[in-house]
Amino acid sequence: MTPAVHADFDPSTGTVSYVVHDGPGSPCAIIDPVLDYEPRSGRTGTASADRLVEFVRSNELRVEWILETHAHADHLTAAPYLKEALGGRTAIGEHIATVQRVFKGIFNLEPEFRTDGSQFDRLLADGDELRIGRLVGHVLHVPGHTPADLAYRFGDAVFVGDTLFMPDVGTARCDFPGGDATTLYGSIRRLLDLPPATRLFMCHDYPPGGREAAWETTVAAQRAGNIHVRDGVGEAEFVAMRTQRDTTLGMPLLILPAVQVNIRAGQLPPAESNGVAYLKIPVNAL
Repeated sequence: MTPAVHADFDPSTGTVSYVVHDGPGSPCAIIDPVLDYEPRSGRTGTASADRLVEFVRSNELRVEWILETHAHADHLTAAPYLKEALGGRTAIGEHIATVQRVFKGIFNLEPEFRTDGSQFDRLLADGDELRIGRLVGHVLHVPGHTPADLAYRFGDAVFVGDTLFMPDVGTARCDFPGGDATTLYGSIRRLLDLPPATRLFMCHDYPPGGREAAWETTVAAQRAGNIHVRDGVGEAEFVAMRTQRDTTLGMPLLILPAVQVNIRAGQLPPAESNGVAYLKIPVNAL
């Protein structure tokens, strides 16, 4: 099974969103859509999401699923906007409940905010299947970056979320709440045990050295050349590298607004008495 994959790169966040389908007129899934957000003004926009809407409509696709690989810290999800425009159901890993419990405390969210993942239409577990017309997707739980990360495998295409980047960029950080470098190493090796020709699709690219953005590679290319986890790099070496490297990284620009929205499946917090929704900025808490 070789599904068709449409990629849309958002340069402002380095995020790649995908539409997975089986040709014009077929059912499809959207993976990791982006809601534009301007942090200086607090305004949202839909230009990125509208490009996906245009692709889906121009190819007469039918959206069955809007899939999140995890609760992102670098962009807000456009899932509710796309669901209203195109239909479909939202899904994320079942361990989102763990992430919700942590961040409900950090942001001191309203008592009514539920930490059971019920904001999403479906919670997915390792080994679950997703049927999209003739396409069959398999869910892989790949924690380490966060406890709730998933990868989605459709035939020879795997959408790896934030486990791996392009070989010249390396791997995801592990210093967010619930992250763990040892766990991430195991998740990555699980992906790299797939057949060498398996296509791997990244959720982000941060191009070094001025190269053009890229997001598709293979298991063989990662095993041969990933700067952090190529063949021959053992667990202890990886964990030492990843732990040290994470101490040098600043927080993502949009982590505070993004996480608050993404653990709500993309909905904004409840509006206050003046009709305005507000996002919280915890001071000296992170």
